[in-house]
Amino acid sequence: MRSGHRKTRKVYNIDGDVHFLTFSCFRRLPLLSKGRTCQWVVDGIGLARQKNPFDLWGWVIMPEHVHLILIPHANVRIASILTTMKQSVSRRATRWLNENAPEFLTELLDEQPNGKRSYRFWQRGGGYDRNLRSTRDVHEKLAYVHQNPVKRGFVEKPEQWTWSSANAWSTGSDVPISIERHSVPTLRFSKTRSTQDCSTDPHQHAHASEGMAPAPHRKTLRNPQRR
Repeated sequence: MRSGHRKTRKVYNIDGDVHFLTFSCFRRLPLLSKGRTCQWVVDGIGLARQKNPFDLWGWVIMPEHVHLILIPHANVRIASILTTMKQSVSRRATRWLNENAPEFLTELLDEQPNGKRSYRFWQRGGGYDRNLRSTRDVHEKLAYVHQNPVKRGFVEKPEQWTWSSANAWSTGSDVPISIERHSVPTLRFSKTRSTQDCSTDPHQHAHASEGMAPAPHRKTLRNPQRR
């Protein structure tokens, strides 16, 4: 079965830009509905970060798609990050299915227009990539990412969803994967608001001004820390 026309994706690899990434499972199948496959994604993120350094600011794994908010280090390309992560997950999934549920492999069979056939875990193409150029954009996307499981009715509060960075932001825990919260620029809230609104919690981004109060060691979003 053919999976349809392949979508193209424009990527702007600009040093210092934050990226909001979204990519989906093949045919939007709920391949990430098990803790096993979610852990494979977490491991893949870690492997990609090791080979292609980036600061991870936010993430969520949903049954059929993944959101990431990250800022690559100097000279690191988004394509390299995604390739490393996706291939790691695909290989583990294919190996597990071969050994434990070979009958399900037909669901992942992809026949391309040129006749080439292969098993595919991820949808063809790079997915969605948006460059975030302001502190407000970053915090709005963090809140959006963390609200995904709540909107779907999986949990009542974002931090209750195991497979996202919501709990890390709420409690400071770095399980199941660490985030670089120290490099996330903080929002500068309006002086007309009470002091209790002046929070770096990404879920409390309303009434923020467009100005930036950058995090330590980072002057602007366009000048990532070189490591």
